Amino acid sequence: MSKIDYQALREAAQKAKELGNISRYTKATIARLEFKEADTPDAVLALLDELEAAEKRIAELEAKLDSADKLQDSAFRHGLQNGFSFGQTDNQAGFEECLSAYGTGKGE
Repeated sequence: MSKIDYQALREAAQKAKELGNISRYTKATIARLEFKEADTPDAVLALLDELEAAEKRIAELEAKLDSADKLQDSAFRHGLQNGFSFGQTDNQAGFEECLSAYGTGKGE
């Protein structure tokens, strides 16, 4: 994967956007050429690869968050069934044992 100079690409794109529509303007022509030089197929492919990797990582994190939410909800319901919620018991060790057993049963 090629190294992308994000700042240079951003500046070239911004200049091309601001000045690119002005015909017969030397700075506009230069801005368009600078952007074309920075916008290479390798740069676009590298950006797409990075985008794909970021989207994959986001999906992984969302799946982990969903799993954690389900585990927390299930552990809470299990605690309610066994009377370990809302301070109904002083048996903290029993509560921790209950959660520990639940976690190991789920492959944690």
